[in-house]
Amino acid sequence: MSLATLLLPSLVPVLADGVRGLFARLTQGKGAQPQTVAEAIQLMNAQVGRLQALAALDAPVGNISRWVADLRASFRYLAVGCILAATGVAVFVGVEPAALAVLLDLSGASMSFIIGERMYLGLRAR
Repeated sequence: MSLATLLLPSLVPVLADGVRGLFARLTQGKGAQPQTVAEAIQLMNAQVGRLQALAALDAPVGNISRWVADLRASFRYLAVGCILAATGVAVFVGVEPAALAVLLDLSGASMSFIIGERMYLGLRAR
């Protein structure tokens, strides 16, 4: 397992924030600031429309049961759990080294992304 597959997913939030900060510095923080009240109202309406569209995309169609909604919300964590379980089984069963390397890279990257994102958000809030 290479170190890059563990570090790169955890650095994605940091790099994205760095690019955002670079653009903010280049534009002196005036990137998308409205200049008039009418522009501010248009911007707020656009933000509300965007949030409504995202909510509509994420909303389930029809009446779904509570456990289905909970399963949808926790899918990322369940997927990481399955990846870790498959890697653990592969380690103890003794699969081919190439397949084990792929599973180790996959489990390392997924855990690194989840833990790295949470850690970065915690550090950023301080």
